[in-house]
Amino acid sequence: MGRARLARLHGIATSYEPSPGRSVQITDDTVVAVLAALGVDASTPHAVRAALAAYEDGAGRALLPRTVVARAGRPPGLAGLPEGTVLRVETEDGETWEHQRAREALARLPLGVHTLHAQAPDGRTAQARLIVAPDRVPAPPRRSHGFLVQLYSLLSRQSWGMGDLADLADLAAWSGRALGTGFVQLNPLHAAVPGPPTDPSPYRPSSRRFPDPVHLRIEHIPEYAQLAGAARLRAGELAARAHALRAEVLEGGALIDRDAVWELKREALELLWTVPLTPGRRAAYCDFLAEQGQALEDHATWCALAERHGPDWRGWPAELRDPRSTGIARLRPQLLDRIDFHCRLAWLTDQQLAAAQRAARDAGMGIGLVHDLAVGVHPSGADTWAQQDAFATGMSIGAPPDAFNSRGQDWGLPPWRPDALAAAGYAPYRELLRGLLRHAGALRIDHVMGLFRLWWVPEGRPPTEGAYVRYDGEAMLSVLALEAQRAGAAVIGEDLGTVEPGVRGTLAERGVLGTSVLWFERDYGAGERGGADRADGADGAGGADGVGGADGAGGAGGTVRVNAGDGPGAALAPEAAAEAAAVETRARILAPDEWRSACLATVTTHDLPTTAARLAGEDVALRERLGLLAGPPERERSRAAYELTEWMRELAHRGLLPEGAGDEEAAVKAVHRFLLCTPARMVGVWLPDAVGDRRPQNLPGTWDEYPNWRLPIADPDGRPQTLEELAASPRLHALMRELTDGHL
Repeated sequence: MGRARLARLHGIATSYEPSPGRSVQITDDTVVAVLAALGVDASTPHAVRAALAAYEDGAGRALLPRTVVARAGRPPGLAGLPEGTVLRVETEDGETWEHQRAREALARLPLGVHTLHAQAPDGRTAQARLIVAPDRVPAPPRRSHGFLVQLYSLLSRQSWGMGDLADLADLAAWSGRALGTGFVQLNPLHAAVPGPPTDPSPYRPSSRRFPDPVHLRIEHIPEYAQLAGAARLRAGELAARAHALRAEVLEGGALIDRDAVWELKREALELLWTVPLTPGRRAAYCDFLAEQGQALEDHATWCALAERHGPDWRGWPAELRDPRSTGIARLRPQLLDRIDFHCRLAWLTDQQLAAAQRAARDAGMGIGLVHDLAVGVHPSGADTWAQQDAFATGMSIGAPPDAFNSRGQDWGLPPWRPDALAAAGYAPYRELLRGLLRHAGALRIDHVMGLFRLWWVPEGRPPTEGAYVRYDGEAMLSVLALEAQRAGAAVIGEDLGTVEPGVRGTLAERGVLGTSVLWFERDYGAGERGGADRADGADGAGGADGVGGADGAGGAGGTVRVNAGDGPGAALAPEAAAEAAAVETRARILAPDEWRSACLATVTTHDLPTTAARLAGEDVALRERLGLLAGPPERERSRAAYELTEWMRELAHRGLLPEGAGDEEAAVKAVHRFLLCTPARMVGVWLPDAVGDRRPQNLPGTWDEYPNWRLPIADPDGRPQTLEELAASPRLHALMRELTDGHL
C-alpha cells in the first residue's frame, strides 16, 4: 500500500487498461525502477516509509508547488495557503505586484512567466514560477489547403543531393501564388546525431532545439560570393561533386545519401567560416548568440566534442560527460573555434528558415511553414547531454501491450522528468517551443498525447514491463498556448492511435487542432467524435529507425495496423490482424459532416501507403515481398480490396466520383473531394500523391529491408521528379484545381 501511495504521489499509474474493462497491474519491480528514475528509493519497506516521510516534510508541507499555472483573467489556484499569507509577484517585465488578501487581484496579471513569492503568518516562505497563459492557442486565420512534404525528398536542379531550405522557400513561393495554398507542413528539421552512418529518420534527433545545417543552401549564404582564390576554386569543385550526387539520385536511381551530402556541405561551410563577416552581419550574428544564450553554447560544445570523441557522450571521458564540469570549463578555450563554427551554422540555418517563412507569407499563405516537433530525442545526443537533469536516466518511452500488439513498444527515447520540468518552471519545454515557433505559422506535435502521460520502459526490460507516468497536462498546454500566442502560430496535435478518454476534448478546448486521416475516420462506436479513441495505428513506432513507425510515435501503421509494431521487422500476430480487420469492416465510414472541424484532414501520411499504391493494392504487395504480412496474403488482399470497394461505393454514392471506378487519377481526386466536404479547418495534400508516387517514405516494421527516409518524390513509374517538374506536372495541377475550385 505504501509503495502504491508513493507511486500515486509521483504520478505513476500502478495499472492500465489495454482494452475497455480489462485492467493490468504494474509489477512492483517496475514501480521501484520508475520511482528510482525520479530520484525516489522504494526498494525496501523502510525506504518506502522514508520516502513518504520525506515527501510529507517537503512537497507535502510546501506553501507553493514549484510551478503555478493560471489562465488569463482568472486567479491562480492556490488552495491551502494559510489565511493572511502575503503574495508578491515579480513579472517578467520587472514590475512588482503585492497582495495580502485579494488573491483575485492576481487575475489581472499579464500573460507571461513570472515569479511568485509567498510568506505565511508562521514565517514560512516559498517561491514558484507563475505561468499566466491564454485560454487557447491561435486558430488558423482561415480554412486552407496545403502540401505535406518530407523536405529531403524535394530536390530541385540546384540542391546538393537532397532537398534544402531554398527548395522549401521556392515550393512555398510557387504553391502559394500559383495554387493558393495556405501552408507547407514539413518533417522535423531537428539536428541529427552525426554519422556515418547518420540515422536517416527525422524522428530520432540529437537535438530538437536547433535545426540541422544539412538543410542549408550553400550558394545562398552571403559569404559564398566573397570566396576568392583557392577557396573559390575548391567551392566550385564541391559544387560540381554535388551536381554529380544530385544526378545520381535524379537520373541514376540512387538513394538520397545524407552523409555524402553533409560531407560536401561541411567542407564548403568550413571555407565560408573563414570569410570575415561584414559589420552588419557580425552584429546580427552577435545578436543571435546573445538571444540563444547557454542553450546554443551547449549545443555547439556538444557538436565540437562529438568531432573529437564520437557522438555518444555517455562514452566520453568522465570529466566531459557533465556540461558544467571543470573538465569542460578547462577544455572550452581549446574548442572556441569549433564552438564558433557550430554556432555559426545554427545562425545560418536560422536565417534560411526565416527566409523560407517570409517567402511563404509573401506568397499570400495565411499560415506558411508548419514545423514538426518529434516526440523525443536520441539518448546519446546533444539535448540529453546539455539537460541531463531534465531526462529520466535508464528509461525509454514507448507503448503498452494492447489487443493489437501483445509485446508493447519501446521507442528508445528517454523521457523528460515531470518533476524536473516543474522545478525548472518548464524552461526546457518553453525554450524548445520558442525555438521551433521562431519561423513557423503552425506547429505539429507528434504524439500529442505525451503532454498528458507517457509509457516509461525501464532499461533492459521488455515494453510489457513499463508504466504510465503522468505529466501536468494543464501546465504543458498552458506553456504551449503562451508560446503559440506569442508567435501567432496555430498548433496541430497528432492524436492518432490509442488516446486516453478526455484528451481530445481537452485539446480542442485549448484550440489545438487534431489530425484526421481519411482511411481511419469511421464510427467505431466508442470514444470522442472525430476519430474514436482506438488503436488503429498503434500508439507507437517501430519503423525504419526503431522509432519512426508512425511519425516516430503515435501514427498509423495501416488500416489494420499491420507492422506498426515494436521494432525493426515486427509483425502482428495473425489473430490480432484478423481482429483488427474485423473491427475495420464493421465500422461505418464517417460521413463528411460527422468529421470534426478542428483538425488537419489528410488522405494519407508519410508512413502510410501513398494513395496511388493503396488504390492499386501495391501496399499489400510490397509488404508481402518483404515478409511483413500478418496473415495469409490472400486474406490481406481480400481485406484491402473490400475496404477499397467500400470507399468507391461511398464516393460514388456522394457524387464525388463522376468519372466512374477504375480510373486511378480520378479516384485520387475523389478522396480529396471527400475531404473538401468535411468541415476540416486545414486540408493537407501529401505532395507525392499529387504526382502518383507509389512508394511510401517510411514503411513501419522495417529497418534495412526498405529505404526509409531516403527516397526522392517520384512519378508512377518511380522516376524522381524535381521541384521544377512538380511545378509543371499536369497531374498535380489537375488535383490542385479540385481544391481551388472547391473554394478552399
